[in-house]
Amino acid sequence: MSGATPVRPLDGITVISLEHAIAAPFCTRQLADMGARVIKIERPGAGDFARGYDERVRGLSSHFVWTNRSKESLTLDLKHPEAAEVMQRLLASADVLVQNLAPGAAERLGLSFETLHAAHPRLIVCDISGYGEGGPYERKKAYDLLIQSESGFVSVTGTAQDPAKAGCSISDIAAGMYAYSGILNALLLRQRTGLGSRLDVSMLESMVEWMGYPLYYAFEGAPPPARAGAAHATIYPYGPFPVGDGATIMLGLQNEREWRVFCERVLAQPELADDERFASNSRRAANREALRALIVQAFAALTIEQVTERLEAAQIANARVNEMKDVWAHPQLQARQRWREVGSPAGPLPALLPPASSSAFAPRMDAVPAVGENTDAVLASLGYAPADVARLRTAKVV
Repeated sequence: MSGATPVRPLDGITVISLEHAIAAPFCTRQLADMGARVIKIERPGAGDFARGYDERVRGLSSHFVWTNRSKESLTLDLKHPEAAEVMQRLLASADVLVQNLAPGAAERLGLSFETLHAAHPRLIVCDISGYGEGGPYERKKAYDLLIQSESGFVSVTGTAQDPAKAGCSISDIAAGMYAYSGILNALLLRQRTGLGSRLDVSMLESMVEWMGYPLYYAFEGAPPPARAGAAHATIYPYGPFPVGDGATIMLGLQNEREWRVFCERVLAQPELADDERFASNSRRAANREALRALIVQAFAALTIEQVTERLEAAQIANARVNEMKDVWAHPQLQARQRWREVGSPAGPLPALLPPASSSAFAPRMDAVPAVGENTDAVLASLGYAPADVARLRTAKVV
């Protein structure tokens, strides 16, 4: 980010977010990274229920720390009659409203796109839900694991014996990123038309988009890819292999040239390149158990460093199967100086820079807020006097 300036792409954009859990907070954190002012509306007292998922980060929730830096926290009881006036003041100067409330909740609060568009025609409204508007699942509750299951992801993930989910909230992440890109598109469209628009983002559709390969592999009733654990279902060798020192190496071959080089320079068994059992990828996949035994036997006498050295020399793609402690200290991330510190109620915490590095600007990397930390300041910016704020607090509006 050489020559970076304080100017960011979304400077001057205000986002109001009725958010909880992961999908919407992950979306709005991307917007905040790019300079948007994000006002996160939370329940008085408890706040976003993701704050209570765990206490792994010096007493804070790992999920919350990950998705909520650079935001302002405003506590507001949306069901209180006086909350409507606060919302109208917020929306009068806002550019974007994001919400992932329970199905139907936004409409009951008078926050449907039709109602908002009539009063605030430039406002962009992004609704994130499990299944989208309409259809038999419209009101169905949705959580990440349920969407992983409904989208078919779980059915093609795991071992032959047991299906498995992904180790992180991929349904939420997918929906959050499609919401983020959709909001950027809507902002560009507003520059041309002068009008806001509505985005309807479904977690199910976000995940089904990601399922393109297995869906087409099973086209017109064909069998789906077999579950193969951490190995590839249809390419072999492509997966994890144990090494003599107890470590695990992940490697992948993509073509016949690489297969021959792998036999000659990594396994030191050039005769395998011409073995009829392994003469093509389809044959290697069909005979994967026999081939795996040969690879494991060859690697048993080597350390992870020796195997990696051979793979690198042969230009065979490979990776270590790192644990979380290894990722925190990853030499590539350290060499590229990808970690920063952000503030939090528990003190400074490390945070990864956004993956898309820009030569033109530095991303915003501000603090993770405490519940209601910015309530007084936000209300003051809306024209509420200190006495008014005190009254709202006494009435438990905020």
